Amino acid sequence: MTVPTSTLAPPSAETMRAVRRSGRGNSWIRRVPLLPALTFMVVVTQIPFLLTIWYSLQSWNLLHPGTKHYVGLRNYRTIFSDHIFRTAVVNTVVFTVAPVILAIVIGTAIALLLDRRVFGRGFLRTLIVSPFLVMPAAAALVWKFTILDPVFGVLNYFLKPFGVHKVDWINTHSQATIITVLTWQWTPFMVLIVLAGLQSQSQDILEAARVDGADGLRIFRSLTLPHLRPYLELGILLGSIYIVQAFDAIFMITSGGPGQKTTNLPYYLYEVAFRGFDIGRASAMGVMVVIATIIVATLALRLISSLFSDEGMAGR
Repeated sequence: MTVPTSTLAPPSAETMRAVRRSGRGNSWIRRVPLLPALTFMVVVTQIPFLLTIWYSLQSWNLLHPGTKHYVGLRNYRTIFSDHIFRTAVVNTVVFTVAPVILAIVIGTAIALLLDRRVFGRGFLRTLIVSPFLVMPAAAALVWKFTILDPVFGVLNYFLKPFGVHKVDWINTHSQATIITVLTWQWTPFMVLIVLAGLQSQSQDILEAARVDGADGLRIFRSLTLPHLRPYLELGILLGSIYIVQAFDAIFMITSGGPGQKTTNLPYYLYEVAFRGFDIGRASAMGVMVVIATIIVATLALRLISSLFSDEGMAGR
């Protein structure tokens, strides 16, 4: 005896359209809780940026009220012909690339040490992270007057037995000073990111590699470093975005000098906007700072990706 089986007819086109409309409606309902955050982000970031672009197309100096008018791209041509702006661009790249590379290398080394079982590991982690918790302006003042002062600075005091005393570090080594301060400030951030990556690594894989006879260097190159890749990329990306906007250390320690050696784009923008009151030219520079941030972050990510690719090819 055979049991008749019923064949289901395919859904009609109207039914399919109703299902799609229902799916779209449900997706919008799920996105409704995100609307306040999205609205806040647009109001706080996107609308001011659009206004900055509009201001950059104006000739507007607060010292000359009533002279505001549209000039197109003249402000951009002016800043690109400004030798101080070109110097600020170079300094911005130097003050971004050098601290990021140093912070990621030193931070990885410190994270590897803190990942071991040592006495007082919790206290050491708090001590290492503490520079990241200090206000940048306060830290800059400590570096300027307590550490690097040519007369009362502790650095000259400790180096005096080696024949180094009363050295004006800020004026004679201004760029190295800013790079050192930024590296000191952002290394704890890199330590936290790398340490999180190390603690998420499977210990069974590391133990199996040790049983197979791999030494520590081989394990780090073949297992630990590839595992840390997304964490390092995140640290480089966030570090590049934030350090390219460095202002506190430069303003408090060197004020852009001597001779524009430490003038970067954010500090030069401050001078043009709040000392020269040239809103149009400052807005054009602000747009260029945003573009520079994107370019530096992209180049940093491509650099670290190429390094990891080369490391992977060498490992094969």
